[in-house]
Amino acid sequence: MSPLLRRTTKKKAAERMVTLVSKPGCHLCDDARSVIETVCAETGASWEEKDITQDEALHRAYWEQIPVVLVDGGQHTFWRVDADRLRRELGG
Repeated sequence: MSPLLRRTTKKKAAERMVTLVSKPGCHLCDDARSVIETVCAETGASWEEKDITQDEALHRAYWEQIPVVLVDGGQHTFWRVDADRLRRELGG
């Protein structure tokens, strides 16, 4: 069967990982954290926060976009986090 015709299995929200890439003193990061905490609590997804000032690779990749939200390691959004969009991404 063609790979294009195969069904892909979507992960359940509880199997998803949301990562907030942030920096201290960032008011947009505070707003993003609040949205992520709420949505992850609703959906059962896990989340973590990484400080861009403590990770050179993250700093090089995202310093102009803080805060950045990753879902399962892929960039979901930056600057402002839309709760409904994140909920949909997590399947909730």
